[in-house]
Amino acid sequence: MNTLLFRFIVVFTAVFLSLAAEYSVAQFNQNSARSLFSDVRAYRVGDAVTIVITEETSADNSATTAQSAKTDLSVSAGGSAGSTSLDAKGGIGTGNEFSGRGQTTRNERFRARLSARVTAVEQNGNLKIEGKRIFQLNGENQSITLTGYARPVDIQSDNSITSSAIMDLSITYEGDGTVTKAQEPGILTRFLRWLF
Repeated sequence: MNTLLFRFIVVFTAVFLSLAAEYSVAQFNQNSARSLFSDVRAYRVGDAVTIVITEETSADNSATTAQSAKTDLSVSAGGSAGSTSLDAKGGIGTGNEFSGRGQTTRNERFRARLSARVTAVEQNGNLKIEGKRIFQLNGENQSITLTGYARPVDIQSDNSITSSAIMDLSITYEGDGTVTKAQEPGILTRFLRWLF
């Protein structure tokens, strides 16, 4: 009886030690890439990162042109023969004046937050990120698509990055629905625009 109990304890101890060793190796592999004191930031393919879009654009352009030209030509002739005198005068005047002025002002503001995924890591460590957000509001389908490259150093401690720190940033904001269709010109108007 003691021999059977001893064998059971030996087998149980061996199984327990093997499972504990396998669990510790798995834990070591999972946590080996990060320090216990580091922030949780995106750094590899598949990681998520929050994009804070704060795009503001302001442009002001003005031009003024003034041009004037004036030409005067006058001819006078006089002569006398005996008691007869001849006096002739002529004049030609031309003038040209042009004045033009143009001004354009454009202000744009776009703010949003969306999550993106790291799709590739370049050799220098920069992260290629892609994100898309689709939502429906009152029958209007709206989508935001974002692509670009981010430096890991620009990712903040809360795993977010501003759009101004993303290289080769491409943002597409599209809408499809009743509001968008109401703002589009009719078929005849579009045809005339294309024709002329």
